[in-house]
Amino acid sequence: MADLITVDDPDDPRLRDYTGLTDVELRRRREPAEGLFIAEGEKVIRRAADAGYEMRSMLLTAKWVDVMRDVIDELRAPVYTVSPELAERVTGYHVHRGALASMQRKLLPPADDILAGARRVVIMESVNDHTNIGAIFRSAAALGMDAVLLSPDCADPLYRRSVKVSMGAVFSVPYARLETWPKGLEAVREAGFTLLALTPDEKAKILDETAPHTMERVALMLGAEGGGLSRRALAAADERVRIPMAHGVDSLNVGAAAAVAFYAVTTGRPGS
Repeated sequence: MADLITVDDPDDPRLRDYTGLTDVELRRRREPAEGLFIAEGEKVIRRAADAGYEMRSMLLTAKWVDVMRDVIDELRAPVYTVSPELAERVTGYHVHRGALASMQRKLLPPADDILAGARRVVIMESVNDHTNIGAIFRSAAALGMDAVLLSPDCADPLYRRSVKVSMGAVFSVPYARLETWPKGLEAVREAGFTLLALTPDEKAKILDETAPHTMERVALMLGAEGGGLSRRALAAADERVRIPMAHGVDSLNVGAAAAVAFYAVTTGRPGS
């Protein structure tokens, strides 16, 4: 069972994993380099643990100790208890869920390993909004996508905001980074996937017309909010597809578009 350690100094070095959580640039640099990420809230912490991520430590306000007691009883990592005021001073924001955990990252698998057992894959290019990353992972998990591939410049799915928005779905959908872009897409095609590039371009085929749910293996490509997929990515695709719009709306937020498209590529497929 983990030791409960009361901390009343915001500068205590044992709380270093939790300092400055609102400083996005700092955390982007620190967390991957130090091999950690932050899970926030009871459900997310439990899902991270259930997914096999090792806990480095936990930071709790007093009222959450009993809620997390079963987790604490199984831990070997330290559990730091702090006041809500001290938690806010350390992290930089009001931790209204009252529970944070510093988790150890796992090594990402090679993209080839991800592709080997998959039939429906999401490929993101330059998606750097953490809310969108989290929303896409949550939809991918809910709608039966098998895996996610990221271009080299995509945001970190394990950043706190992404994990929180996904409700821990980032732990349940396997993902990897392509080492080169868009050259890395060649390996996806060689693995037997049809590359469908989602775009609002009216010249693209309506998604349903391509009948993606009948294809043996499909990789759905998504671009960043605003700019969408790059010209090079579009050129590398086998087909450009779109979601038809009404009432003069030209496009959807990438998170919403992803959910619609995931349903189209997974519904009715053999074995679904």
